[in-house]
Amino acid sequence: MSSGTAKSRYWILEFVAEGARRKDAYTGWNSIDGTANQVKLRFDTLEEAQTYAAAQGLVVRVNKPQKRKRLSKSYSDNFRHDRVEKI
Repeated sequence: MSSGTAKSRYWILEFVAEGARRKDAYTGWNSIDGTANQVKLRFDTLEEAQTYAAAQGLVVRVNKPQKRKRLSKSYSDNFRHDRVEKI
């Protein structure tokens, strides 16, 4: 299952890709000039991230975390006789 919260309590600063993506003629992979979009900086608090961005002269957009809705399910529900399969 992929519903854990490990390593998700940080603020991530990601750089926006500069330029358009294009397909490499030889490999067929997507490529872009510059490597800034590969850099992700991790901060413990929002204030630390904003302070760093201000010191570097970066314009930032903050995406606030969304509240997760927890659904409690039982493993045995997968094998119930009245289970309806979604197609």
